[in-house]
Amino acid sequence: MSSKRYPEEFKIEAVKQVTEKGHSVADVAARLGTTTHSLYAWIKRYDPQQPKTIESNDPSAELAKLKKELQRVTEERDILKKGRGVLRKPVQMRYAFIQDNQHIWPVRRLCSTLDVHHSGYYAWLKQPTSKTARKRQLLAGLIKQFWLESGGVYGYRKIHCDLKDAGENCGINRVHRLMKADGLKSQRGYRKPRAYAGTPSIVSANTLERQFNPTQPNQRWVTDITYIRTHEGWLYLAVVIDLFSRLVVGWSMKSRMTTDLVLDALLMALWRRKPQNKVLIHSDQGSQYTSHEWQAFIKQHNLECSMSRRGNCHDNAVAESFFQLLKRERIKKKIYVSRSDARADIFEYIEMFYNSKRRHGSNGQRSPLDYEKAHQKMVMCV
Repeated sequence: MSSKRYPEEFKIEAVKQVTEKGHSVADVAARLGTTTHSLYAWIKRYDPQQPKTIESNDPSAELAKLKKELQRVTEERDILKKGRGVLRKPVQMRYAFIQDNQHIWPVRRLCSTLDVHHSGYYAWLKQPTSKTARKRQLLAGLIKQFWLESGGVYGYRKIHCDLKDAGENCGINRVHRLMKADGLKSQRGYRKPRAYAGTPSIVSANTLERQFNPTQPNQRWVTDITYIRTHEGWLYLAVVIDLFSRLVVGWSMKSRMTTDLVLDALLMALWRRKPQNKVLIHSDQGSQYTSHEWQAFIKQHNLECSMSRRGNCHDNAVAESFFQLLKRERIKKKIYVSRSDARADIFEYIEMFYNSKRRHGSNGQRSPLDYEKAHQKMVMCV
C-alpha cells in the first residue's frame, strides 16, 4: 500500500506504538498492513527524539550540496556515454553492463541510470545460468572455432555441417542466428562477369559442353591459368581439376606465362592420378593450349582435347570458380612481398585446405579427398 493513503494522525499514532508502547517495527507494520520501510520513514519524521535537520543558509553547505549533485549528473552522463544504446537492450543485457562496470560506478547509480531496480540486479547475480544459455555459449564457441579453422571463409551452411560432424544437434537457422549475432559471415566475392555466346575453336571442338558432373574419377579434367600480384611482379598459376570431385590434381606456378607452365601442371596430374583410360582435358583457347607442344603432349599421353568457345568463360566454369574461391578466401586485397611467399601461401591453400578440408557443395558438403574416399569404399563394397 502507498503511504499517501494514511492521514497524518494515523502515522503519528503508528509511530507512538513503536516509540512509546515498545512494539517492534515489524510487528506494528504487519498489524497495520503497511511496510517497515514506510514505518521507519514515519518514525524519522514524527518521533520527537529523532534529530531534526535545521535549515541553514551556510554557503559551505550549499556548495557541498551542489558538488554532490554535479557528481551525480556527471556519473549519469558517463554511464550513458559508455553504455551507448544499452537502455534499448533487454534487462538481462543491462544487468550484464552493470556487472562489468560496478568497479567504476556504484551499483545503485548504475541501476537508477539504466532504469532497473537494484534488488532485481542482485537477484540476477544469484540466478544460475540456464541450460539454454549454456548450450548457446557452447555452440557459439564451436562456431567461432570452425569459422577460424576455415580461415574466416565458411558461411553458416558449412559451419552447420562441421557441427553435425562434431556430434552437435543444432538447426541450420540457429547457426545462422548465432553467427549473425557474433558478426561472423562468409567471405564474399565479386560480381560475376557477363556471359557472351563466343565463337567455336578452330583447334578443338567443345566436347565437354558443360557436362561438369562425371560419374567416375579421371574421366574429365579442366585446366586454366590465373595470375597473382606480388611486389616482385606477377606469379602465374595453372591448375588441373578433376570434375568428379573438384580435386586439384595438378598445379604449377611460374614467373612467366609460357607453355611450360600448363605442361608442368598437366604432368603433375598424370603423375598423381595415373589414369588407365582416356581422359578428356578441357581448356580455353589461350595460346598455351593451342600451341603445338600442348597438342603433341596430349596425343602422346592418351588425352582428348576440348576447348571453350572464344570469349565464353562459362564453358570452363569449374576452373573459374576455383580461382574465384582462391582469390576470395585467401589472397583478396593482398599483395605478397615475393613470389616465394605467394607460392608457399597458395600451396598451403590448395594442398592443406582446399583438397583435404574445404567442404564443397557439389560433393554433399565434403572435401574433394573425402568425397573420393567415400566413392572408393562404395565401389569396393559393390
